Amino acid sequence: MKYKVKIKKSDEGYSVWCPGLPGCWSQGRSEEEALENIQDAIREYLAAVDELSKGDATHLVEVPA
Repeated sequence: MKYKVKIKKSDEGYSVWCPGLPGCWSQGRSEEEALENIQDAIREYLAAVDELSKGDATHLVEVPA
């Protein structure tokens, strides 16, 4: 899967977040580290969503580009 992320340089390094996943943020000392860390954050976010929705009826939809 691909997710759009935003990244911003700060005094401490780089902050990165995924606008499509509210609350999914990470950071890193370098831009490369921040982008690696947001990948982990996205995986953990999606795993938590799966766990919280376990047993609920769900459907997959495809949105053409």
